[in-house]
Formats: sequence, structure tokens, C-alpha cells
Amino acid sequence: MKSSDKPTVLPQHIAIIMDGNRRWAKKRFMPTALGHAAGAKRVKEIVKACTELGIPYLSVFAFSTENWKRPADEVTGLMGLFMTYLQNEIDNMNANGVRLKIVGDIRRFDDKLQSLIASAQSETANNTKITLTVAANYGGRWDMLQAAQAWQQANPGQDLRQLSEEALAPYLSNAFAPEVDLLIRTGGESRISNFMLWQSAYAELFFTNDLWPEFGQARLEEAIAWFGQRDRRFGSSAPL
Repeated sequence: MKSSDKPTVLPQHIAIIMDGNRRWAKKRFMPTALGHAAGAKRVKEIVKACTELGIPYLSVFAFSTENWKRPADEVTGLMGLFMTYLQNEIDNMNANGVRLKIVGDIRRFDDKLQSLIASAQSETANNTKITLTVAANYGGRWDMLQAAQAWQQANPGQDLRQLSEEALAPYLSNAFAPEVDLLIRTGGESRISNFMLWQSAYAELFFTNDLWPEFGQARLEEAIAWFGQRDRRFGSSAPL
């Protein structure tokens, strides 16, 4: 894409619910694991596209708190894929200016995975082109609950009635990023499934039937162009 072709109105933060890996594999008579592997490859391509477009923040929903209910072999495969991604992609992230952040309750992961997460975040901490946030063992309700608990721990003795939106925001798991401007869900479903509920309060919601491994740069640019046409008032009477 030429710079002159870039959309004139860009969201600063895109969040994506990556739905459809299993259905993509099933349609091709492939094991579920290959669908998830294809989905991981697509993440890399979309990060590259966002970087070229000038999107500074991208968040993806990799593993929800509800995904533990899936078959044990699928969960094990997802954990292995996550570890492989963290081990193999750091050099590429550093070469392309990608800062990696992992949000979610990682305490349930095994020690090796927790160590890889800490290392990957540390090694990419100084990159500035784009911040890629991967939500793993994450839920929007969990995020708000842990933020309230963290606020109370930092403010012992204060009544909860003193807690304001502005006071709570710094304790959310991705307080380092602006609120979500554009939330994309692939796979044909029209719900946000407990993903960044607080952060997406004023997000524009773009739903597509593309299964995640099919979601490419052309559809991303379509979503961004659609976003640019939205009248974003944030509750006021006049467009901003």
C-alpha cells in the first residue's frame, strides 16, 4: 500500500476477537490444532499491516477465561502454540518495532510459560512502532474486578464510594493503552464475549463473516475505512 492510499481517519487502538480457527480447520478436514496455527500466522500478518498503516495499538483476544472449558488436548495445544510464538517471534518483533504486552490472569499458566511471557515483554519493552497486546486467560469482568481490588489495596481504609472512573482506570490491565476505537470480530458472530468491556465502551463494532485465518489486510482496511465514516459523538450532540 502506498502512503497516499492510507485512510485519512485512523483508529488509534484496534481490538480483535479472533473467532473461527476451529471452523476454518473443520471446513478443510484438518485437525483443530492446524486451525489455531493458521490463526497465529494471521496475527503476524495483521500486526505487519497495522504497522504499515500507522495504527499504534493492536489488541487481540487469544484465550479467554472461558476457554479452559474446551477439550484438554485443545487447551494443551493452545498453550504449546503460545509458547512457540513467544520463543520464535521476539527477534521479528524487535526488527519491526513491536512492543509486546500480555494481559490477563497469567497465574494459571505453568511456570515456563509465565517466564517466557515476562522475558518477551522485557525484550520488546523499548519498541515504539506498535504495541501488540495479547489477552490470555482474560475476561472483561475479571479485569474490572481485579482493578477494583488493586485500587482498594493501594488505598487502604478508603471507602469504595470514593472510587471514581478516573481513579479505577489506571488499575485496568491495559492502562498503558488508549481506549479501544475499533473492535473487530471475525467468524460471523455479533457479540463481544467479555472482551475489554470497559475499554470498548465507545468503540465502533465491526463484524465480519470471515473466519480468522481468512481475515486479511483488505478486510482490515475495509473495517478502518468504515470506521472513518462513523459519526463519533461520545454522548455529545455534535460530531467530533
